[in-house]
Amino acid sequence: MRVIVDEDLCLGCGICEGLAPEVFSLANEPFAEVLVDPVPEEYEEAVIQSVEECPEEAIIIVEE
Repeated sequence: MRVIVDEDLCLGCGICEGLAPEVFSLANEPFAEVLVDPVPEEYEEAVIQSVEECPEEAIIIVEE
């Protein structure tokens, strides 16, 4: 699984970082950035939850 964050939609609320801190970070940008590509299998469930809970629908799963 690969995941991207649409910088134009992300408000930097931090929900994704709270659910999957191994995958998302707000430390360096005003929006969430993806730390690992591809997403390791053990974090896929947390990423899916992040997608579902993102209020701006800024997280996009890219299937290969």
